[in-house]
Amino acid sequence: MIYPKIPLAQSIIEICKAKGLCHIVISPGSRNAPLTIGFTNNPEFTCYSIADERCAAFFALGIAQQLQKPVAVVCTSGSALLNYYPAFAEAFYSQIPLVVISADRPQNKIDIGDGQTIRQENVFANHSLYNANLVEKASEENDAKIQKAIHFAVTKKGPVHINAPFEEPLYETVDTISVNTKMIDFDTKNKELEKLDFFVNQWNKAEKKLILIGGCDPNFIQQSILDVLANDNSVVVMTEVTSNVHHANFITNIDTIITPFTDDDFINFQPEILVTIGGMIVSKRIKAFLRKYKSQEHWHIDALRAYDTFGCLTKHFEVSPNVFFNELIPKIIPVESDYLKNTLEIKKVRAQKTEIYLETIPFSDFKAFEIILKNLPKYSQLQISNSSAIRYAQLLPIDSNIGVFCNRGTSGIDGSTSTAIGAALASGKETILITGDISFLYDSNALWNNYIPKNFKIILLNNGGGGIFRILPGHEENETFNTYFETTHHLTAEYLAKMYDFEYEKAFDEKSLNENVEIVLNVKKSIILEVFTPTKVNDSILLNYFKNLT
Repeated sequence: MIYPKIPLAQSIIEICKAKGLCHIVISPGSRNAPLTIGFTNNPEFTCYSIADERCAAFFALGIAQQLQKPVAVVCTSGSALLNYYPAFAEAFYSQIPLVVISADRPQNKIDIGDGQTIRQENVFANHSLYNANLVEKASEENDAKIQKAIHFAVTKKGPVHINAPFEEPLYETVDTISVNTKMIDFDTKNKELEKLDFFVNQWNKAEKKLILIGGCDPNFIQQSILDVLANDNSVVVMTEVTSNVHHANFITNIDTIITPFTDDDFINFQPEILVTIGGMIVSKRIKAFLRKYKSQEHWHIDALRAYDTFGCLTKHFEVSPNVFFNELIPKIIPVESDYLKNTLEIKKVRAQKTEIYLETIPFSDFKAFEIILKNLPKYSQLQISNSSAIRYAQLLPIDSNIGVFCNRGTSGIDGSTSTAIGAALASGKETILITGDISFLYDSNALWNNYIPKNFKIILLNNGGGGIFRILPGHEENETFNTYFETTHHLTAEYLAKMYDFEYEKAFDEKSLNENVEIVLNVKKSIILEVFTPTKVNDSILLNYFKNLT
């Protein structure tokens, strides 16, 4: 077997292998040559070459999202490393294990005017769970830092940074390793759940309990637990589209339910106990409601972190939802309440109004989403870009057999396509990305990727700009708005599809979308369906939808 001659590179590779860090996304460069040589010549590793560093990091994020295991991204020195930051921040807030390994110049070459050299140590300090700043010579101290970084990525679920200085020559190889790396066994004991007597008493007294579930992996919460909560008269369960939990009694379209509420409606719906589970919340309206009409108690259930999103957090249970509810449920005493009954009545009315409204509207973003979502293949995976796309997806039903994912950690438009490609590759499932035009164009280098599965499909909603700005306060039809907010354009994906060997179809109206969405979802080749919707109609159709719900 071929190994890099530099001992530090050998140590990193041996530790990654021992710790099961076997998916390596490499951004081509020279300073990282010792790592590239070592990883690519060892059959224990699956390596990928992605030239654009920002795309590489999001691609790795998508793989890690699906495997729920750490994935490494490896780059050369200099500004290459900084291009990993958007995905690094997303990994931090989405709690996805990502290991960045950056090659660096030796310390004596920093800040002397040497080429392709920046201050790399601690460059991700604000969002890194651990920074392993290595020294050039292999040592037990280096080995311990590398292992601690990987351990933190796994157990604390997030990004870490390993910075490794290498001196030239960089390309020399040997056929035997010269390092003897001592592996460390870390304590991985989980926290135990405290006694719940006090909290059980609060639960059993409350007539209005709201459970709000954000982004979760499929099967994260036991269905038996969800079924009990769904049938408790004093409990309303509201779920975001990325929660991947399902029950007929759950409220899946939060904004549809609460947007038409009057002040009296909000007061009647105000919970005594709020329980939150999962990742970041998409709905701005539910956040505004819970910040204004605060619950007496807010419990967040997560083994690692709790955010005081609504300004009323009273308790963080540092265990999984399964551990918490399996302890709580046997102690629940039913309480007389019409909280669920009243909410389900509202849900029924909203569903009827939605059906009527959708039958009357012209072709638009909203109509396109209705057609697309109801045609998604069963057991496929849906990746959604940020901005308008995820918000439309929150309003309409999606088959419960479809896993739904979106980069909601930082909610940025960057990297949605790259993440979706990594996720498609790792999951092996037919994967559909629904994306807006700005998000797609921003991450168009994502298609510069030799690992795109044939069952990866892109449905691109092109409304000629950042349409979400038309539904936000402050919209005025003038040059400043069109140029600096909406980013008006006349670009299409047709020639990008041709350049990257994607099939390409387009739709301009309801008839062509119905015809082509069926073609796209049945073809056995990677394909882009570009759906052109009217720029100046979409916002009024969406805003009028909420006005027609009562």
